[in-house]
Amino acid sequence: MSNSIWIHYSRPRPHWYLLSDAEKAVLEDSWNGVRDKAKAAGGSTQGRFHIRGQHDFQEVEIWTFPQTTDAFAHWSNLVAARYNEFYAFSNNIGLGLEA
Repeated sequence: MSNSIWIHYSRPRPHWYLLSDAEKAVLEDSWNGVRDKAKAAGGSTQGRFHIRGQHDFQEVEIWTFPQTTDAFAHWSNLVAARYNEFYAFSNNIGLGLEA
């Protein structure tokens, strides 16, 4: 059972649009590999959603993880794959409340 949630807001940084389609595809494949690794380690994605309104970001991605350390490891793996160089972001980690 998951006891933590990771909420990730993002939008492309301006220099993302300067990359070729081939360069973008290589990075996106790498990031998808990180997501696959998180799933194999017990993470579960609730999806990526396009958001609008009075917000600084374009998308929100929601995950559940067995522990907060798993969410941190996932983020660390994305950073190692250069995700933060090309996307502005805000992360929130929450713990489940007991009934």
